[in-house]
Amino acid sequence: MEKLNTNFNIILGSKSPRRIELLKLMGFNFKIQQLDIDESYPNSLTPTQIAVFLSKKKANSYKINKNEVLICADTIVYMNKIILEKPNTKQEATNMLKMISNKKHFVVTGVTLKTIKKEISFFDTSTVYVNKLTNSEIQYYINNYQPLDKAGGYGIQEWFGLIAINKIVGSFYNVMGLPTEKVYNKILELSKTTIK
Repeated sequence: MEKLNTNFNIILGSKSPRRIELLKLMGFNFKIQQLDIDESYPNSLTPTQIAVFLSKKKANSYKINKNEVLICADTIVYMNKIILEKPNTKQEATNMLKMISNKKHFVVTGVTLKTIKKEISFFDTSTVYVNKLTNSEIQYYINNYQPLDKAGGYGIQEWFGLIAINKIVGSFYNVMGLPTEKVYNKILELSKTTIK
């Protein structure tokens, strides 16, 4: 596939396989830079504010060079004001999937695009409706996939998304970890200016 031309080098500040896959599908050439940060945040922030705060924190940890645009993102899954972070154990993942079973929850991704001259932050929110899950379905997913590296304990692009999600209001790709349509248009906006 022919890659889209931009007048700068794109750096993805993430080693997330989902974000790498999505940015490739969008047609951009880019380099990958893992940014390890302390992911703490003020307790007073809402889930949307947390996602944007952490995307900015990641972006600010990288020394930007001329003719570069950095893309950083953070995805938060929440319901009833409870944030469902990446589970540390299979038991935590089981509890999360039981919690979202037969209910709706929200997925917000905060994104920061940064150049040497400009920084843009934005977010996108999707509402996800989950079917009632049996214990055997939950255990099948946990034993055959990798819920521990995913906010909310599931990947929508996996078996779980095929059998358990009955409706999404908003972007499917936002639930995967990157609101692609918004990111694409913001990058095109930046590409209209020469970065020096």
